[in-house]
Amino acid sequence: MECKYLGLDTDSEQIDKEIEKEQQACKLSPSWSPRNPLENIIDCREKSIVENINADQDAIAKIQYLSLEHDKLDKYLHNHEHDASLRKYLVVGVHWVSLLTEHVLSHPFLVLRWQCQVYNASKCYHLHPFTLLPCIVHLHRRQGLTTLWKGMGSCLLVRGMSCAIDDVISKLSSWPKELDSRTTLKRFGQHVLLKCVSIALVSPFHAVSLVKTVQSDIASEKTGLLDVLREGGARLFSWRSPQNTRMLPTWALIGPSVSIGITKYLFNLLIHGVSTRMMQRRIQENRYKKNCDIKLEHQNAETYAGLIATLTTEVVFFPLETILHRLELQGTRTIIDNLDTGYSVVPVLTDYRGVFDCYTVTVISEGAAGLYKGFGAMILQFVAQVAIIKLAKWTADQISAGILNRPTSRIVQPYNFDGLSCNKSSTTLSPSISSIDVDLTSLGKYSLDE
Repeated sequence: MECKYLGLDTDSEQIDKEIEKEQQACKLSPSWSPRNPLENIIDCREKSIVENINADQDAIAKIQYLSLEHDKLDKYLHNHEHDASLRKYLVVGVHWVSLLTEHVLSHPFLVLRWQCQVYNASKCYHLHPFTLLPCIVHLHRRQGLTTLWKGMGSCLLVRGMSCAIDDVISKLSSWPKELDSRTTLKRFGQHVLLKCVSIALVSPFHAVSLVKTVQSDIASEKTGLLDVLREGGARLFSWRSPQNTRMLPTWALIGPSVSIGITKYLFNLLIHGVSTRMMQRRIQENRYKKNCDIKLEHQNAETYAGLIATLTTEVVFFPLETILHRLELQGTRTIIDNLDTGYSVVPVLTDYRGVFDCYTVTVISEGAAGLYKGFGAMILQFVAQVAIIKLAKWTADQISAGILNRPTSRIVQPYNFDGLSCNKSSTTLSPSISSIDVDLTSLGKYSLDE
C-alpha cells in the first residue's frame, strides 16, 4: 500500500512539473485555476495553435502587401518613362509643324507675293490682304487648285542646296556652320564669310527658282525639277549677259544678292536673339506660378522667337527684296498672272541697269508704295502661319495637361503587424489593420494606383 501511494505521489509530481512548464510557455492569466490542470493545458495548446496560424497569416499578408507596393512602384516608373517620351514627341512635333508651315504651307502666299513684286505695270498694289481674295478666287476658278503651288519643288531644292553648300564649306574650311554663345569674334567672322560664299553660289539657282515660281501655268510649258540645276548652272558659269536679251550678267547679280542676303541674315540673328531672351525670362518668371511643361514651353518660345524674327526681317527688307527680284527676273521673258483681275496673263518687261537704277525708276513711276507691292500677301502668309502654330501649340498643351493633371493618388492603409493578444475568447485568424493613412504623393505627381 505504501508503494502504491508512492507511485501516486510520483505521478502527481510529474503532472505538477508539466503544468508549471505549460504555465511558463503560455504565460497563463491570473484566472488560471490549479484545480483544472488538463483544461488549462488544452486552452494553452489551442492558443499556441491560434498564434501560429495568425503569425502565418501575418507573414502571408506582409508578402502580398510588399508585392503589391512593388507592382505599384513599377507601374509608376513605367508611367514616368512613358510621359517623358510623350513630352519629347510633343516638342519634336511642334518643331516639325513649324518647319512644315514655314517651308510648305506658306508657299501659295509666297507665289502671290513674288508675282506682285515683279509686276512693275500693275495698277493694284495689294498693300492689304483684302484685295487679294478676289484674285485668289479667280485664279482657282481659271487654273485649278494647284496654280498657287507652282515652283514649290524648285524652292525646296534651292533651300536644300544652300544647306548642303554650308555643310561642304564648313567641312573643307573648318569654318563654323552654326553660332552659339561661346563663339569668338574670329569664328563669327568665319561664319559670316561662309554665309557670303554660300549666298553667292546659290544666287543663280535662286533666280531660276523665282522664274519657275512666278510664271503662269497656262502660258508656260511645264518644267522638270532638274531644269533648275541645269539653268542655274548655266547662269552661274556664264558671267557675260546674252546679247539678245536684257538679262543682267551674273556678276551684276551676285553683289546685290550677297549684300542683301548677309545683311538680312545678321538682322534676323539679332532679332531672334533678343526675342529668345525676352521669352526665356518670361518663362523663368512664370514657371513657379503655374504647372507647365518646361521643355514644351522652351520649344514654343523658340518657335515664336523665330517667327517674330522672320516677320520683322521680312518687313524691314521688303523693298530691297522687291528690287532684287526685279533684277533677277529681267530678260527672262517670263509671263505671269495678272493679279489686277486674276483672269489674264501679262509679260514682265523691264530695262534696269542696276540696283540704284531700279530703285529710282520704281519710285518715280510707281511711287514709294511700289516697293511694297504684294505686302498684303505677306500679311496673309504670317496670319496663316501663326494660326497653324497656335493650333499645334494648343493641341500639345492639351495633351501635356492631360499628362500632368492626373488624379491624385488614393489613400493606402498598409498592414501594421502588431502583436496579437492571447485571450482565451480570441480565435480571430485575420491580421490586424492599422488606421494610419499613408499618402503616396511624395513619390511623385503620378498615382501608383492607376
